[in-house]
Amino acid sequence: MAPIDRVLNFADQSLPRGMDRLFEFLRFPSVGTDPQHHGDCLMAAKWLVADLTSMGFSANLRPTTGHPLVFGQFLPPGAGPATPHVVFYGHYDVQPADPLDLWDSPPFSPQIRASKPGRNSIFARGASDDKGQVMTFLEACRAVLAATGSLPFRLTVMIEGDEEGDNSHLDRFLKTNRQELRADIAFVCDTELWNDVTPGINIMLRGCICEEVTIRGPRVDLHSGDFGGAAINPIRALSRILADMHGGDGQVAIPGFYDGVREPPPEIRKDWAKLRFPIKHFLGDVGLALPAGEKAFTGLEQLWARPTAEINGIYGGYRGIGAKTVIPAAATAKLSFRLVGGQNPKKVRKAFRNFVTARLPADCRASFITQAGDSRGITVSSTSQWVAMARKSLTAEWGRAPVLVGNGASIPVVESFKKNLGIDSLMVGFARVDDGQHSPNEKYDVDCFHKGIRSWARIISEFA
Repeated sequence: MAPIDRVLNFADQSLPRGMDRLFEFLRFPSVGTDPQHHGDCLMAAKWLVADLTSMGFSANLRPTTGHPLVFGQFLPPGAGPATPHVVFYGHYDVQPADPLDLWDSPPFSPQIRASKPGRNSIFARGASDDKGQVMTFLEACRAVLAATGSLPFRLTVMIEGDEEGDNSHLDRFLKTNRQELRADIAFVCDTELWNDVTPGINIMLRGCICEEVTIRGPRVDLHSGDFGGAAINPIRALSRILADMHGGDGQVAIPGFYDGVREPPPEIRKDWAKLRFPIKHFLGDVGLALPAGEKAFTGLEQLWARPTAEINGIYGGYRGIGAKTVIPAAATAKLSFRLVGGQNPKKVRKAFRNFVTARLPADCRASFITQAGDSRGITVSSTSQWVAMARKSLTAEWGRAPVLVGNGASIPVVESFKKNLGIDSLMVGFARVDDGQHSPNEKYDVDCFHKGIRSWARIISEFA
């Protein structure tokens, strides 16, 4: 029997025991953002340390500025300087389970039941995000170690307890320990399949910056009868500036906004076009009909590979019941900018502020507040050796080639790995879009757990 067949055979035979271990992990109510559950978080972390130790890892808890980090290392016999070093990332904290009355079973008492005809699922908080995903990788390591006696690379496992709250704790840990953590690649299992039967490899993430701008005019609110026509209205001034941010073709009109932006490679654009993503159906589900972004790009490209400038909220003046005829003293808007690889968050912020101040009418002044932290867009080469190995392995397991996908949102740790360790991340996950992450009745399909284990076992074995 070939080594990979021995590994997969062990994974199949040990699936019931792997399910038992996952259920033990899911029973910890490790809600990282709730101080009442800090003890449960510590117990979940200690459980992971014990599980890693049982597989032959050197494992312990490492302090951070937040919850402790589960830190495990495996060094293959005879490993030297040329042995590849892989970092695996996951998180043991989960979202709060509220509202409890909407759960069909207790959120921390995992259950298997049908979610669709012919599909059994594991229902529990954290089943999909991220405990089930973490365990696919750990169970794959267990299978490879049992079948071959070692791993084909040096492996560092880092499982944090603050992903759902404040990722800055892990970011600081990586910065402080960057010399110890020098690695070749990070494996991240916190993403989704492309569809029910097709895996995905995430090669793009958008970053994000958030800004708040306030335009002030008169010293106080004014009577619109006494001052209307003569006094500047800050809401009108702000509205004009915001309206100028986009051109008729959907492009962002802020000078310098697109500095560093690169279009997806032609082969990726062709692959995405073949997906025939139903953008009208996608928008129709939320009551819309047509994509409103840059007309030169498809709806999928607008979602995955193009930067955006969005107005999240705007307010000023009187907002109560009935009428109050005032010219307000100030108007405020909150904005977010989704960034792609190549853009510099600081330069985008400066460009936006210059855009506003250059358009201020007489008697108006602007002030700005930076909201939250900056995160850069991330692009992983679609032709890297890591992506190539994953594509080969996933194709063998799923019987179809994985889709190289983008993600319009951010995974902060991926930027942290790039910024602090200088490494890319291989983002492979086995969640489904209907898993209900962060919602009542969160689930993880049994076949996703099983095929996730087999998929990671193939990826790990491909190194050999």
